[in-house]
Amino acid sequence: MNVKILLEYEGTCYSGWQRQKNALSIQEVLEKAIQSITKEKVRVIGSGRTDSGVHALGQVANFKTYTKIPIEKLPYAINSKLPEDITVKHAQIVPEDFHARFSAKSKVYSYSIYNAKFPSPLLRRYVYFFPLPLNLEEMRRAADILIGEHDFKSFMASNSSAKSTVRCIKRFEILKRGNLITLQIEANGFLYNMVRIIAGTLVDIGIGKTKAEDMISILNSKDRSSAGKTLPAQGLCLMKVIY
Repeated sequence: MNVKILLEYEGTCYSGWQRQKNALSIQEVLEKAIQSITKEKVRVIGSGRTDSGVHALGQVANFKTYTKIPIEKLPYAINSKLPEDITVKHAQIVPEDFHARFSAKSKVYSYSIYNAKFPSPLLRRYVYFFPLPLNLEEMRRAADILIGEHDFKSFMASNSSAKSTVRCIKRFEILKRGNLITLQIEANGFLYNMVRIIAGTLVDIGIGKTKAEDMISILNSKDRSSAGKTLPAQGLCLMKVIY
């Protein structure tokens, strides 16, 4: 049967989702946990490859298995073999042709900025600390420019091998609660480091280093050097995958 699972994990101690030769990945730990209870060699397919240090609240994956464990008990069984920073929250049997990556219609990522005079020790693994005041209205104006289908080459890491750099941002919200600013982006796909580079560009706009309307020329330039810096991984979280 083809099993779809919903995952939550803290990415701090991992090299990212994808298996690596010389580093520990979410995929490797998850596959070993599943194999230890099913006694089968399994390959877990994720909806996307979160990078080293990136978190997930709603990562989706699928794998094929002959296990006789009831589907409702499968998360409990897998979790008994997982470390505390990875949890399977749900499992269901899906059609044979379901593919966690290729069946996805869109994904929602969030990037969290802790905007205060002093950092938060409790939140340090989940936010980017930035001490200077940020103009949220200007950041929102710039974010609105990115909504729709565009060539996002300016917001892609230079070492990416993507065949196409055209993506469609369906929704972009900038929310503030206390000292926490959250960028929430839903798109049909994301380029390598796209959200972190957009976040870095918006921080430049928030402090007045760049104007909101400059986002148009940055986008049209298709030049990575015209955008802001890539913000650290710990502020990024995969919130949801939509099918």
